[in-house]
Amino acid sequence: MKGWRERDTIRLLHLVLSIPILGFLYGPVEHIPQAAWFTRWIAFPVVLLSGFWLWLKPKILARLHAKPASRILWRAEAEGGAHGTK
Repeated sequence: MKGWRERDTIRLLHLVLSIPILGFLYGPVEHIPQAAWFTRWIAFPVVLLSGFWLWLKPKILARLHAKPASRILWRAEAEGGAHGTK
């Protein structure tokens, strides 16, 4: 799957599954048990994860594909510098 196709598919899924969340917040969906269950346990987590994936995909993939030495360097920088000074 090409990058633009993947992004368009995830964006469409993100937008379509946002509709039940809006219905849950502003409409009667909260009072329909099956719709409330779907919104809470399917739609909301998928929208949340797809949003993070669209936003942070390059950083996530860079972190997963980084060499072990660069992972150690990233950890050292996050802890206060490459030499351990804070």
